Amino acid sequence: MKSKKWLYENGLSVALFACFLLTEIGLSVVGHNQYNQQQTEHQLPPITYLQYLTSGAFIGVTMENWESEFLQMAIYVLFTAFLYQKGSAESKTPGQHEYVDADPRAVMTTRSTPWPVRRGGVLLRLYENSLSIALLTLFLLSFFLHAMGSAQEYNDKQTLHGHPAISFHQFLGTAQFWFESLQNWQSEFFSVGMMVVLTIVLRQRGSPESKPVAMPHGENP
Repeated sequence: MKSKKWLYENGLSVALFACFLLTEIGLSVVGHNQYNQQQTEHQLPPITYLQYLTSGAFIGVTMENWESEFLQMAIYVLFTAFLYQKGSAESKTPGQHEYVDADPRAVMTTRSTPWPVRRGGVLLRLYENSLSIALLTLFLLSFFLHAMGSAQEYNDKQTLHGHPAISFHQFLGTAQFWFESLQNWQSEFFSVGMMVVLTIVLRQRGSPESKPVAMPHGENP
């Protein structure tokens, strides 16, 4: 019974992480096959699946996508703190002070209140911005790993074609690296922007990402 209750209460995260795991495994399998096809075309020996998982090709392409997702979420969290969209389910109501704007320093604390709120000071300052800090940290980490993986793959190709390898810092200045990043960044910002606008007039009954079906278009939930 406890396991069923736990699954019921955590079903959303379990389902999403299961989807992630399945798609990541699929990516690694087809990526490994594609990599070895390219090896064969260049008359080079294939590599094992485990070798592929630690290769620059796999790390670069994986972190390239994570990077854009964390950047999009970090910017979105920050923007929604002070920017508005009238009628959107993704925005606070313009001109109104809402529950999420409440100063935690003015709240009566209890034993269930998060410890940083009870502690106050610098810890509270960090905690009240902890979501954006965590997302930006994950973005920077994945950005670095993307650069490391792609730099390794770039130099492997350079060596294969008889060209000299370049340093990590030199790779950061290449058009290839920024093309890999920007092609994902633009799609993330566009999709989130569409979500903000579409929730003004479209609905999904039962979803917290949607306004109530009968709510007028010009109202924010």
